[in-house]
Amino acid sequence: MTKVINHRGATMDADTTFLDCPAYINRGGTARCGLPAVVEDHYTLDSTDGPVTGVRIRCPKGHWFSGPVDALTVPSPCRTLPQTPPRASILS
Repeated sequence: MTKVINHRGATMDADTTFLDCPAYINRGGTARCGLPAVVEDHYTLDSTDGPVTGVRIRCPKGHWFSGPVDALTVPSPCRTLPQTPPRASILS
């Protein structure tokens, strides 16, 4: 764990990890909190496919979750770039 001292002389953890908070904030389940949720603890879970990393996270609004990282991360919407046809090469 890396420790740094801030401008007030307090020691802080420099290896803090954040995930987007996966909490739903509306009744329809279409909007997510998305605030940075700090990873407060991490641990290893046993599974039939081998060890799985688990975490406990909490966001500034007070939402907290504990479970496998893959279950707590929300996939970001994938943007596709418009396909452009390849340019014809001109040989001289």
